[in-house]
Amino acid sequence: MYIIALLLYAIFFGSTTSNPIIPGKIYSVKESHFIPRGWTEGEDAPKDSIINLNIGIKQGNFEELERHLYEGIPVSLVETSWYPSNIQSLVSNPEHPRYGNHLSVDDVNNLVKPSKTSDELVHEWLADHGIDTITYSVGRDWLSVSLPVSAAERLLRTRYRIYQHEDGDRIVRTPEWSLPIHLHDHIDAIQPTTSFMRLKGQGTEYLHLEPWTSPSYTPPKNSDISAVCNVSSVTPQCFETIYSTKGYRPQAGKENGVGFTNYLGEIPIRPDTAKFLAKYRPCDVDAAAKFPQYSIADGPTQDGPLSIAQAAKGTSQEANLDVQAIIGISHLAPISYSTGGSPPFIPDLNTPTNTNEPYLVWLNYILGQRLIPQVISTSYGDDEQTVPQAYAERVCKQFAQLGARGVSVLFASGDRGVGLNSTCYSNDGKNTKMFIPIFPGGCPYVTTVGATHEFEPEVVAFRPGTVRPDGSFREIYSSGGGFSNYFSTPAYQKDVVKDYVKGLGGLYNGLYNKAGRAYPDIAAQGQYFAYVWNGTEGVISGTSASTPLMAGILALVNDALLESGKSTLGFLNPWLYSKGYKGFTDIISGSAVGCQVEGFAAKKGWDPVTGFGTPVFPTLLKLAKRSAGYGD
Repeated sequence: MYIIALLLYAIFFGSTTSNPIIPGKIYSVKESHFIPRGWTEGEDAPKDSIINLNIGIKQGNFEELERHLYEGIPVSLVETSWYPSNIQSLVSNPEHPRYGNHLSVDDVNNLVKPSKTSDELVHEWLADHGIDTITYSVGRDWLSVSLPVSAAERLLRTRYRIYQHEDGDRIVRTPEWSLPIHLHDHIDAIQPTTSFMRLKGQGTEYLHLEPWTSPSYTPPKNSDISAVCNVSSVTPQCFETIYSTKGYRPQAGKENGVGFTNYLGEIPIRPDTAKFLAKYRPCDVDAAAKFPQYSIADGPTQDGPLSIAQAAKGTSQEANLDVQAIIGISHLAPISYSTGGSPPFIPDLNTPTNTNEPYLVWLNYILGQRLIPQVISTSYGDDEQTVPQAYAERVCKQFAQLGARGVSVLFASGDRGVGLNSTCYSNDGKNTKMFIPIFPGGCPYVTTVGATHEFEPEVVAFRPGTVRPDGSFREIYSSGGGFSNYFSTPAYQKDVVKDYVKGLGGLYNGLYNKAGRAYPDIAAQGQYFAYVWNGTEGVISGTSASTPLMAGILALVNDALLESGKSTLGFLNPWLYSKGYKGFTDIISGSAVGCQVEGFAAKKGWDPVTGFGTPVFPTLLKLAKRSAGYGD
């Protein structure tokens, strides 16, 4: 009967191809994902081209890591022999007496290390297929193997094809893959398989357009603000005035760090940054030559100006904005991480096909470093529904690992409100009208930043659609906000989210997930940033601007904490929702316009368009010091 049952299982749930079933290794589908709009299926991927497979093994004790991250509760694993006896408790809950004692890299690695059973079963499976050349993440929870496409297809009982986006990008993917049944509980994700994410910078360039001003704009009455703040070109002098960082200079030295990530060939250009600093921060101009750049997976780095080809493509508008926003507010030379991994796909027998899984590549690198910046800003994201949920969940867990090590991980909330008008439909084959949340902004282990504009008061950043000089149409820009469809509302924000949803009175029912992780958490200026690109002064907008600006301000808070011998802020959200929100100015005007509606509106208290609002540095500093265990 047992054999008959196995055969029946194989018939109904087995191999997705005609490949024979290996005895004892009956396959069934592990994951499938709809092909997103804009992609067209093409020919089979060349069988002899090489593909890099990243295999995510189930982490051994993530639940305990998460408990540290959220609660700071001391562990009670006395009988667990592998667990380090000197582990410290985390630290994100300001009510806990050990708040601020972040986990070490070894502590984190021991918590995510797969169980012996999972490790042995996965290696046995790979050995059955003759695979013995394997590289590992520092926690051994990710394995990487390089295989011909034909071997990957046999391993996963699938068929890889070349998919082309409407803009010309080509990638190798499959809409479905399978595993032996006994491995389903031991492997969380394998990529590249079903992921069609297309990483996008959350910035909108306006070098050649007259800045738009809201008809309701009122110039600031405060003479200090009006003296330095111009609504059509917002400078570091304006930021330091409205957020009250003026006069603070870093004191902690190399002990304090802030970093930002670059993807898609973006590189911060030193001569442009030097020109920016010469105008706005002449005392810091040498920082343009000093900030470190790290290349990951062949990501580009560059010391000189843009080439003609780079300038023609608009390369480095995003990266220049990041570095100039951080230095401009913090006076700190940030660490720049450049990660390779973007289309197009070009079949090559010797070069692996591009995985285009940038977060995973960057995370496995950064988590392997013993010294990492205490604040890291990322201005990139994509529609959540283009990212397979299993992959999103594993990447999100790795952001939690950074938080456990004391890093404040910031992501932009996006620039299309609740969704770009033409894309507000589900990707499940049903074409249901819906708001479009973003990833990683909807991950509960990151702090997501929205954008504001104007000064007294600040309002939600917005600009209507316009026609470019070449006659093409520029989509509307509106600070992004929403609710994840993958991640549930975390405990730290349940009360404020419940209140906001109740206040909607049923508005937008069915268009968003009321039980989802809501974002953003906070906001900062994000429209018409003064910056320099390709030797030219201009302005640029987006949550790509507000996120590094916020990173620079938080780096100043950390600086003061470190100088006083205290721990840095680390994972912000539990502190932010329980105490830290008092250090932000509430934004109550504007909304996350998109999907042909006004979208979620800013209101008194937390809202899913500006979060708790924009920072007040002196108040933030007092709150952080009190949480760290000492007075003003």
